[in-house]
Amino acid sequence: MMQLIIEFAYTDSVCVTKENVQELLMAADQFNVMGIIEACSDFIGEQLCSENCINIWRFTKICISPKLQLKAYRYITDHFEDVIGCDEFLELSVEEFIDFLDRDDLNVREESTVCEAVMRWIRHEPAERLGHIGDLLWKVRLALMSEDYITNNLQSNELLENNRKCQTLINAAKNIVNHLVTYGPSPCGLFNRLARPRLPNAILLATGGFSSGDPTNCIKAYDFKANDWIDITNHLEDPLSYHGAVFLDGYVYCIGGFERMEYINTVRRFDLKTRTWQEVGPMHCRRCYMSVAVLNGCIYAMGGYDGNTRLNSAECYYPDTNKWTEIAPMFEQRSHASGTTLDEKIYICGGYNGNECLEMAEYYIPEVNQWTRIAPMTIQRGGVGVIAYAGHVFAVGGSDGSNHHRTTEAYNPLTNTWTEVSSMINPRSNFGIEVLDRRIFAVGGFTGFTNTCKVEYYDITTNEWTEAHDMNISRTGLSCCVIYGLPNMAEYAVPRDLPLALVEEMEWESSGSN
Repeated sequence: MMQLIIEFAYTDSVCVTKENVQELLMAADQFNVMGIIEACSDFIGEQLCSENCINIWRFTKICISPKLQLKAYRYITDHFEDVIGCDEFLELSVEEFIDFLDRDDLNVREESTVCEAVMRWIRHEPAERLGHIGDLLWKVRLALMSEDYITNNLQSNELLENNRKCQTLINAAKNIVNHLVTYGPSPCGLFNRLARPRLPNAILLATGGFSSGDPTNCIKAYDFKANDWIDITNHLEDPLSYHGAVFLDGYVYCIGGFERMEYINTVRRFDLKTRTWQEVGPMHCRRCYMSVAVLNGCIYAMGGYDGNTRLNSAECYYPDTNKWTEIAPMFEQRSHASGTTLDEKIYICGGYNGNECLEMAEYYIPEVNQWTRIAPMTIQRGGVGVIAYAGHVFAVGGSDGSNHHRTTEAYNPLTNTWTEVSSMINPRSNFGIEVLDRRIFAVGGFTGFTNTCKVEYYDITTNEWTEAHDMNISRTGLSCCVIYGLPNMAEYAVPRDLPLALVEEMEWESSGSN
């Protein structure tokens, strides 16, 4: 190790391997050789997985590497559902386990997963750990589970049934669940320890749109864990409608669209870390009512309307060069279409060619710069929402020129066929569409009579659409994208940071624990 450190001093390079990385990092840490510490930390960080992340995180407590420690810690919280199935998880101390359970950003789809993790950890060494079960259960958001789950899996659980503290918590949780069922969700639930939703790992943004007869600059963020929206508009945005919005590498790009007076080719991007806007390279064409998609780190803008003509042209933006490059034109001229990415292909469906709404669809393969027709949809859909989900391309809503649709159909690329699935609750066109939490969300749009603020989502496991919390602003021509992987995700979620100490104390006292 000393030889490697000395060689690094002369050559500014070091050979890091699986065999030497741990010992080398400890030696470099002892002598404060920051270059080797960083190289070793980066190497270990690339090896992180569910089976080793806890041991790596613990190792960083011995060998101080803040960057690696944070990366390992975040890996545990982000992949908690996988981590709890590994043997390393069972070796956590009670203090370490409580710290993870307490975090709002612990990434779990169902809170019952957290509860089952507690039971598994206790059962690993019941004699030593059973005394901690009350402290652990207090960190579980019990009121986020159904009353049936609480009754069938907790109330009569052999580890909990004779523990007064646990039974008090369980009864309090059941009371809260009953209250929510009777009276519906309330903002107070965010500040109740047992009902406080964890932070989402992704947020849906709804940008711009046409509202109250004018383009708007409104940006709203949807927190699916809290089923609510917050306004994140900072008023540096330009009012914009019928544009495209995509998320790429920490930025939201707003592309083309209509600005009160003209159709534009400009592109602006929003830095989600600093909340600042920057204009980037413009498109070759003015594009309003266009379709956008992201594939392999590039942004694609397809079709649209330039103020005179419905376009069949398309172009691709490369962030590294800040330039747009024209690609092969589509078969169809189309505005008011919608695009998505599936299996390394870009699909575009429906739209309006200036004379009629379209049922035609096609896909693009960048490697060969070529469009290929696929089977047409079963009906004409202008202002359609198109999204990839569960290995299919879904075409949702839209208009045939006379009627606005609630219907939804799914394209199977293996059979080149479209199949009708459950219809939306509300008809809509020119709306936002995205996949969030393994569900398709349809946001806003035009119903055929008026703009709407309503939001609903489709779950393929039930083949049903369900209403979500509305946006509190009716708009059409908006564009949605989903953001994730940000260090400041909490800034885009419903606030959970109002003082909890007093609320918790009141809840604990009212539950009868004293």
